[in-house]
Amino acid sequence: MAHYDFSMPIGEADARRLRVNDTVTLNGTLFGIRDATQIHMFDRGRKTRFDLKGHAVIHTAPNVRKTASGYEPVCVGTTTSDRMERFTRPLMAQCGVRLVIGKGGLRGDSQQSFAELGGAYLAIIGGTAALETTWIEAIEDVDLDDLHPESLWKFRVKGFGPLLVAMDSHGASLYAEVKASSQAKRPEAVRRLGVR
Repeated sequence: MAHYDFSMPIGEADARRLRVNDTVTLNGTLFGIRDATQIHMFDRGRKTRFDLKGHAVIHTAPNVRKTASGYEPVCVGTTTSDRMERFTRPLMAQCGVRLVIGKGGLRGDSQQSFAELGGAYLAIIGGTAALETTWIEAIEDVDLDDLHPESLWKFRVKGFGPLLVAMDSHGASLYAEVKASSQAKRPEAVRRLGVR
């Protein structure tokens, strides 16, 4: 188990160094993305002016406050990743994204994408939005901003983490491990409860 402090963006070799149960802290740029953002980008062909190559995205639709010079974060919480499963591959293949941050994990196609393209899934604990918000120094820019709050957000972060590597490029997944372990224990638990 190792800890990595990354100043974004990172390269493929950095992403491939990560192993399940490692921890990561991010500094620099982090992009906030959500369902509608990706539907518009990958299903409707909209382009972003942001260069996502080597960066991390976080599944979020932040609560922000409009200011004279842009936006400031009010509460930036992470949302469940599973429903965005089909977007991992295009995010990586077309945009060059290396790290995906969310909660609840992703599935098989994402795992394969991480292995083939060099990436990882970083888990964040649900209910930590207030803490996450303190790691965001500023909202530097926003694109596809007609999709507010599901626009594409460019955050400047400092000490964002530690985040847990829950899926890596070597085929390991904490979610698969937990599922296998619980399935193995199920027959004994059912027997002890007297359920037939």
